[in-house]
Amino acid sequence: MKDIIEGFLRFQREAFPKRAQLFKELATQQAPRALFISCSDSRLVPELITQREPGDLFVIRNAGNIVPSYGPEPGGVSASVEYAVAALRVSDIVICGHSDCGAMSAIANCACLGHMPAVGNWLRYADSARVVNEARHHKSPIERVQAMIRENVIAQLANIKTHPSVRLALEEGRLTLHGWVYDIETGDIDALDGATHAFVSLAQYPHTRATPPSLATAA
Repeated sequence: MKDIIEGFLRFQREAFPKRAQLFKELATQQAPRALFISCSDSRLVPELITQREPGDLFVIRNAGNIVPSYGPEPGGVSASVEYAVAALRVSDIVICGHSDCGAMSAIANCACLGHMPAVGNWLRYADSARVVNEARHHKSPIERVQAMIRENVIAQLANIKTHPSVRLALEEGRLTLHGWVYDIETGDIDALDGATHAFVSLAQYPHTRATPPSLATAA
C-alpha cells in the first residue's frame, strides 16, 4: 500500500500539473468516444495499451471481460453499457480479451470452482463460448485456452447486441463493435473481422471491426 500512496503523491506532484487544464475541463463533464470492456486482470490496462488520456474511454472491467445478455434484472455491466450508449453516445465499443486469462483457462480446462462460487456463477455467461470451444479439436492445452479466449470475445459481442440501447444504436448506424485479444508478452492485438469471422493483426489491418458491414458506420 505504501507504493500505491507514493504513486499518488507523484501523480499529484508531477503528472497532475501537466494536465491541469484537461482535468479542469473534465471536472464537470465527460465525452468519451468509446466504451472499452476488458478483463480485470492487472496486466491489461486499457488506457495504457491504447495510449488514451483521462476522459477518452468509458471503461468496464470484470473477470473474463463478460457482458451478460440483457435481462429483467440488469446489473452493473448492463447499467454501464446503457449509460455509455444512451447517455454518453459512444461511437465504438471494444470487448477486449487477453492472453493467459485465468477465467478462460478455468473454463477451458474444466477447473473446479467450488471454492469460488461467485466466480463460477459469473463465468456461466461464457457458456456459449465454452460449448463451441469444446466441440472443436485442439492440438494442445495451450491452444485450447487460446481458442477459448477468442470464442469468449465472440460470445460477448453476441451478448451485448441483446441490450436495447446497443441494438438501437446499431440500427441507427451510430455504433461500431470491435472484438480484440491482447497478447501480454508481445503487446500485439488481434481483432475480429466481422466479414470473415477471423482474428487478424490489428497492426496490419487497423480498420478491422467486428460489426457486420450492414450494421457498421462509415469509417
